[in-house]
Amino acid sequence: HVAAALNAKAKVAMSRFEPNSSINYDQLRSNIDIVRKRLNRPLTLSEKIVYGHLDDPAGQEIVRGRTYLRLRPDRVAMQDATAQMAMLQFISSGLPKVAVPSTIHCDHLIEAQIGGAQDLQRAKEINQEVYKFLASAGAKYGVGFWKPGSGIIHQIILENYAYPGVMLIGTDSHTPNGGGLGSICIGVGGADAVDVMAGIPWELKCPNVIGVKLTGTLSGWTSPKDVILKVAGILTVKGGTGAIVEYHGPGVDSISCTGMATICNMGAEIGATTSVFPYNHRMRTYLEKTGRGEIAAVANENQDLLVPDSGCHYDQIIEINLSELKPHINGPFTPDLAHPVSDIGSVAEKNGWPLEVKVGLIGSCTNSSYEDMGRAASLAKQALDKGLKCKAQFTVTPGSEQIRATIERDGYAKLLRDVGGVVLANACGPCIGQWDRRDVKKGEKNTIVTSFNRNFTARNDANPATHAFVTSPEIVTALAIAGTLKFNPETDFLTAPNGEKFKLEPPTGDELPARDFDPGQDTYQHPPADGSGLRVDVNPQSNRLQLLEPFDKWNGKDLEDLQVLIKVKGKCTTDHISAAGPWLKFRGHLDNISNNLLIGAVNIENDAVNKIRNILTGEFGGVPDVARYYKVRASSFHSFTMFHGTLLWKTNLKKQGLLPLTFSNPADYDKIRPDDKISIVGLKSFAPGKPLKAIIKHSDGSSETIELNHTFNETQIEWFQAGSALNKMKELQK
Repeated sequence: HVAAALNAKAKVAMSRFEPNSSINYDQLRSNIDIVRKRLNRPLTLSEKIVYGHLDDPAGQEIVRGRTYLRLRPDRVAMQDATAQMAMLQFISSGLPKVAVPSTIHCDHLIEAQIGGAQDLQRAKEINQEVYKFLASAGAKYGVGFWKPGSGIIHQIILENYAYPGVMLIGTDSHTPNGGGLGSICIGVGGADAVDVMAGIPWELKCPNVIGVKLTGTLSGWTSPKDVILKVAGILTVKGGTGAIVEYHGPGVDSISCTGMATICNMGAEIGATTSVFPYNHRMRTYLEKTGRGEIAAVANENQDLLVPDSGCHYDQIIEINLSELKPHINGPFTPDLAHPVSDIGSVAEKNGWPLEVKVGLIGSCTNSSYEDMGRAASLAKQALDKGLKCKAQFTVTPGSEQIRATIERDGYAKLLRDVGGVVLANACGPCIGQWDRRDVKKGEKNTIVTSFNRNFTARNDANPATHAFVTSPEIVTALAIAGTLKFNPETDFLTAPNGEKFKLEPPTGDELPARDFDPGQDTYQHPPADGSGLRVDVNPQSNRLQLLEPFDKWNGKDLEDLQVLIKVKGKCTTDHISAAGPWLKFRGHLDNISNNLLIGAVNIENDAVNKIRNILTGEFGGVPDVARYYKVRASSFHSFTMFHGTLLWKTNLKKQGLLPLTFSNPADYDKIRPDDKISIVGLKSFAPGKPLKAIIKHSDGSSETIELNHTFNETQIEWFQAGSALNKMKELQK
């Protein structure tokens, strides 16, 4: 077993490393050998780690893109917004303690408003009830608790829990960040986390594998962020769906461990299951610097498990020469609209996008490493040496308390403040819409540039007119200093107050601090050995937390005459279905969070957002309002079926008793009208691989029948019939 070593600089953190938070490389090797012998072919790295965690490596059917794998992840991580529902579900399971090492991370509920210390204190006061619930539930059920101010979940995982060969699931889209340390880290829904915490094998559709071969060397203004910005431009927001993206090739060694994490983090924006890099000396150095030298030593002994086999097969290959890669900036309104930084000014002028950069924002889980902050600070120093400060507003979000304390000690934070920056709390903040922005009015057209991962409409500041672009922290800093998208730092000059023209030199920064990391304040609460006597209280009058009631079982009949609630136009991501921002405070209250249902989706009937026709009254209203009206007044509206052209998060929907279906013929989407009623037939003979039929009933009396596909296996059909996976789990306990 590989046990996590103690960071000598942070003895207070000793308890965060649970004795069972280890990986048995011998078991991993045994499972890989069994699978390799069965498949009789070389394996990719992601296959080694995924198949190495199979519940039954000898008997599991393995076909990429087709079969469902039953896996045994090593641990679970939950951010505080999704942890609320996950812990409520775990409580309702009746189990006394989690079966695998698990942690809760308080990062989503802190709103950026004034500055780090003030915003953190305000969040503690506003969210006291939720933090108390999560801390007490963690203590009772054996879950570690990272307090508010500790940092962003993905940075904490990288610093403490990720390591080569581990399989971790996290209740956040950007959990793949851990792939930068050779881990398979996958973002899941809360119901999946509950399964793993309950000791039940976790199901994952066997991923395809996309290989990205890197050659050449990063240098100058080009950064690791540019790799994923380029890949996003190639694959688009759904090109990675159902696949793990595996980076390999000689160019890998020119990228730091935290740079690899940046690339894996934003893989979520191409729909990838996760992303991963092979183990190398960069990872070894990072492990040693973060107090895990013992893991590095054993990883070295087992390196053959932590790299792809020679001659392995990828379903698709993309090649990128890092020596030729130019700095990129993607957006607005989508993270796959890629532009070289050298072109963005002219492209913006052509499209009528605002050229003035109102705010530059660096940090977030994607780009808040020591190296990121150092490179941004090197540019700040150049500007300050010439008497310049940022023309745009400028914010800095440290990824963790350890990063915050270390950049304060080493002078980076001072440089970033002196150039005009405001250092925010160690939290998600503006990246997820937790930003009390006041410099522009809602509806005012403006441009911001960020080092974040997503830039969908209104995501950062709730203003649909904000044109948000994602790029590297270095480019954000340069554009914030210049104040315009028309500035290309590779070729253009800035003007100092004395009239001197000068160019910024390419950014520089140490990969890791020369001295050890400063751990900062102790923000971790380890659960007691026995929490059975502890109490977790949920106030029945609370508008933040609500104990769960079981969903109804399937009644054994087809679903008849279901009214279409909304037909969506264009993209329908998780941001459109249930955006974050101010709604995060209701993530532990199922009834209240339902008021956020599809309010960001565009109604195909009128091109409006959150404005749909109530078929019973003829009036227009918000999506949740109309849904509630239907629920109270018409029995035929009690069941809902979700249709999507490309449907992600299917397993989590299935676990809630929903019926996610896709069109056998995508063109059939056009046959459905906003005022139709739909019957789903064939449920009495519901079986794996057997399509269902939908009878579309139009308001003019005509009808059409179409075929719908599903990906349910036998176990998942039992979830549907029981009303939810949790209901089925309880049935099995009886």
